Amino acid sequence: MNISEQLVLVTGAGRGLGAALVRAFAREGANVVVNYHSSQQAAEALAATLGAQALPLQADVRDRAQVEAMVATAAQHFGKPVSTVVNNALVDFSFNGDARAKADSINWADFSRQFEGSVQGALNTVQATLPGMRGQGFGRVINVGTNLFQNPVVPYHDYTAAKAALLSLTRTLAGDLGPDGVTVNMVSGGLLRTTDASAATPEAVFDYIAANTPLRQVTTPDQFADAVLFFASPWARAVTGQNLVVDGGLVRD
Repeated sequence: MNISEQLVLVTGAGRGLGAALVRAFAREGANVVVNYHSSQQAAEALAATLGAQALPLQADVRDRAQVEAMVATAAQHFGKPVSTVVNNALVDFSFNGDARAKADSINWADFSRQFEGSVQGALNTVQATLPGMRGQGFGRVINVGTNLFQNPVVPYHDYTAAKAALLSLTRTLAGDLGPDGVTVNMVSGGLLRTTDASAATPEAVFDYIAANTPLRQVTTPDQFADAVLFFASPWARAVTGQNLVVDGGLVRD
């Protein structure tokens, strides 16, 4: 299925990377659900710039009932089921290593919060959209990960552990859903310049990353979105269960 024929659900899409993902899919002709939790004004403003292609819908991805209602509303509005899910939602996190709890002070509640957002949220969206995907014999699930579990240079213990678990879910879901024509992949970035979440990152950190990256630059949300488009496109029809690191070559293993 070409991207222009797809109905794409992007979670956490009101701002930052999510907004870049929405614009990328809309540029390729897809219909897009602009999911948001609390960023209503930003999500509605983004959707307004895209016209009939985009539909802003509120739902907390941690709440299965809210996700199911969102998916049903989207299918009714566009007249077709959701075919593609991009699990991008991030729960209450700021990328500022100096302000993050270290090993001697971090609480399990911090881990639980990130697991609920990354893993439970992804499971909810997949389960809610799976009947429609099976009915079409086609589905694309693209999870947003991180290069930090390969290169843990900052002690984001809770965030990194949750994304590592999401990679595991990516691979087990790929094996389970392949016979249904559903591929499940992950795109893992490093620090992006600049999103709301990375706005608190000191400039020296951006400079350090750029200096140690073969391309000598920090990846942008638009560049990251290009890789997500690949996994949704016909060019990736034989690719599933994979994790593509998109960080300008900073991590190379």
